[in-house]
Amino acid sequence: MKNVQKVTRIKLKINQKDEFILFGIVSSEPDYKLSLSLNKKFRISLKNISPVKLTDDTGSELTFSRFSDSTGSTDMVFNLVSNRSGKNFLLKKLKNVDYIFQIHDPENTNNINQITASLREIEFVSAVFNIDINTFKDKNLLYLIQ
Repeated sequence: MKNVQKVTRIKLKINQKDEFILFGIVSSEPDYKLSLSLNKKFRISLKNISPVKLTDDTGSELTFSRFSDSTGSTDMVFNLVSNRSGKNFLLKKLKNVDYIFQIHDPENTNNINQITASLREIEFVSAVFNIDINTFKDKNLLYLIQ
């Protein structure tokens, strides 16, 4: 008789709700200046990494700058992504937003109102919007939530 190993199936529960917090930032300053201000304000270390690249409807490649910090002691990840590439937008429904500030916080320890207030205190920031990823529909949102 053959020795048959019993296969144990384990189901992992993944809670994707509220893992990402997205903020739309309006600022006329270049991305590197804004990233330096965010570094000082939140005591993080945003660094320029590979940009978000996608192809538009005409077939031309669009590039959106991206700064990221994942060196913290917790599982938190911070990303700053440009919403503009020339006259094109990453998130077309947010044409008034210059940058997307993304916080990945699996433990959900951040207070959205406190972060919004801190972002508004930055000299270069004209406006801040909280983007609800559960109600916001844009096909390019997948490029941010990778």
